[in-house]
Parts: sequence; structure tokens; C-alpha cells
Amino acid sequence: MLFAHRVHRILVSSVLAALLLTLSSHSQAHGLEPVNGLLTPESVVQAADGKIYVSEINGFGQDRDGQIRVIDHGKTSVLVQGLDDPKGLIIIGNDLYIADKARVLRVALNQPTASAEVFLAATDFPKVPQFLNDLSADANGNLYISDSGDILGSGKGGIIYKVTPQRQLSLLLDGSMDARILAPNGLLADAKGEHLLLVDFTSGVLYDYNLLTKKLDEVASGFGGGDGIVKQANGNIYVSDWKSGKLFRVDPQHKVSLIKEGYQSAADIALTQDDHHLLVPDMKAGKLDILQLH
Repeated sequence: MLFAHRVHRILVSSVLAALLLTLSSHSQAHGLEPVNGLLTPESVVQAADGKIYVSEINGFGQDRDGQIRVIDHGKTSVLVQGLDDPKGLIIIGNDLYIADKARVLRVALNQPTASAEVFLAATDFPKVPQFLNDLSADANGNLYISDSGDILGSGKGGIIYKVTPQRQLSLLLDGSMDARILAPNGLLADAKGEHLLLVDFTSGVLYDYNLLTKKLDEVASGFGGGDGIVKQANGNIYVSDWKSGKLFRVDPQHKVSLIKEGYQSAADIALTQDDHHLLVPDMKAGKLDILQLH
């Protein structure tokens, strides 16, 4: 009996050790540890392989000093350098797209050496962008881009664009089409490409734009300088408020709850691949926070 008890204890200890190792490896593999010392982080996205990509503006308004950092197994490195003011990030297939001031860049992630190519130049837009900000995509590979306009001045002049995989660009919304469109920031397209959530930095209002009927409906308000948007599989929407450094949850009944505050500037958020953690770039603090969702 004593021998059996010892064997049982050893087996239990081994199982627990293996479980802890697995959990530790999973956490490290997915980079689920806060990262400090970032250079004005604005946006973040996690790839299917667990790598986390962060856009670092560095000196705002200073060209060629921006970069994209990758976090892999808890270690950080620079993916590409020499960018201007990189902000919104999105992954489509094996490519990382970057909203970089007045252009959109693309980086092939399946190549041994990463390099950024111009996917859309400033001259490809019907008018030269003032402040390219967030990116989103649907399952068909269509890219959605927000130009926040004169976001730091009048707080108006914003535009939302749609770009097909063939780089056909069309204007979806602007202030002349709907006066409520001031400085659109965060975007979130549904998989089918039928609805686009957007939050306006000037008004702090979260909208749902029906891409089929062209109808814009208010979902919720009170988000101050609304920045990033994500949506969990359970229907909960999370919105970051850059101005007040707060994070909000909007449940499926559109009830708004404050879930965290105290950030210096909560920027463009993202969900992890497991759908249970929120990645929060605190721009002014130079930190990427990891928030577990319940």
C-alpha cells in the first residue's frame, strides 16, 4: 500500500508538473506577459501562430523612425524599421497590413526576411489622407481603412474606405454622406462583410454601418476619444477610450460597463487568439498590457 501510495504521489506530481509546464509554455508562446519600454505603441494584433505584432510610432510626426515589433515566446525583436507613424494593424492571410500616416504598407510574414512594400500610396486615394488610423478586414480579404481627418485640430474631415484584394478602392462614408462622421477611428468588420462597427474619436459614439443597406445606426455612446474596437465570440464588444485611458464593454443588449481605467492613453486594442485576453497598447506609457476577460 505504501509503494502504491508513493507511485500515486509521483504520478500526480508528474501530471501537475506537466500541466504547469504546458500552461507556462502556452503563455510564453503567446506572449501573454505585459511588455514595457515600447516606443509609443499604437496598435497590436496576434497572428494564428501566437506571435504578437505591435506598431511603434516613436516620435509622433517624425518620419522614418517608426517600426513594427514582434513578440514571440516572450522575446521581442524588430520586424521592420524606417516607417513614418505606423498605427492600425491587420493580418490577412500571410500578410501584415500597416496604416502608416498617409499610406498602407504590406509585409509578407511567410518570408525569411521581412520588408515593407507600399500597398496603397497616398496618391492612390481620391484625396491625400490626413491621418490614416485603423484597419479591419472581412473573410473575403476586403480591407477597411479609417482616415481620421483633422483629428488633432477641428476633429472633422474623416473618411472610411474599402479596398478589395485587387486594390480597388471605394469611399464608404464621410461627413458629406452623413454629418455624424467626424473623425472615425476604430473599425471592426464582420466576417461576411455586411456590417462595419466604427467608433468616432470626436463624438465618442459607437456606430454600426450596414454595408448592404447603407444605414448607419448608433449602438452606444460615451467613449470619449474612442479608439479601438474588438468583439468576442459571445457578442461582447470592447472599446478603448484614448483620451481618458479607459476600457469599456458593450454587451449584446448594448449596455455599457467600465472594465478598467488608469491607462495614460489606451490605444488600438486586439483580442488574443484564445478570445479570452485583451491586448491594450498604452501609448504614452510605452507599454502593452494584457487583460484577462471573464
